Amino acid sequence: MSQTIIARRYANALFQLGQEHLKLEQFETELRELQKVFRNNEQLYTFLKHPRISVDQKKQLIHKSFLSYSAEVVNTLKLLVDRHREDIISEMITHFLTMMSDAKGVAEADVYSVRELSKSEKKRISETFAPKVGKRSLNLNNIVDPSILGGIRVRIGNRIFDGSVSGKLSRMERKLVSANKR
Repeated sequence: MSQTIIARRYANALFQLGQEHLKLEQFETELRELQKVFRNNEQLYTFLKHPRISVDQKKQLIHKSFLSYSAEVVNTLKLLVDRHREDIISEMITHFLTMMSDAKGVAEADVYSVRELSKSEKKRISETFAPKVGKRSLNLNNIVDPSILGGIRVRIGNRIFDGSVSGKLSRMERKLVSANKR
């Protein structure tokens, strides 16, 4: 079975647990923090994957490191360690956060622009593109990319809306090349 399917199953279980105990918001906050911890601390993954370190030692580290976290989140991490599934923790967190965004009607979006966008520009982009993908709003991640020359390129999931100058030039070039081949 693929890692993605397994990660999705753990995320679904944690999501259902959060719904039953009315702790979805708390789980979301904790998992966002946990995601940052795992991204910024490669040694933690190395420790959790190390074959010479016992499962009990790994679970003890999780217990001590995440004392302020809910029992459900900590127990999920311990369960993943018990089953030697440490490598899917980040993917499980990503699936959970995606489920939370879907439940709220929010989507994650990458916006490529030549410069950093202002709050009002981000708000307008969110208001413009959210209905196009059937969402109430977008969480925007602004990526500064001078190679687009001007305009913006928006990526929401697997959809790309390209209003950049470089994108328009590329489309014009393709039209000219295909017209010359005829």
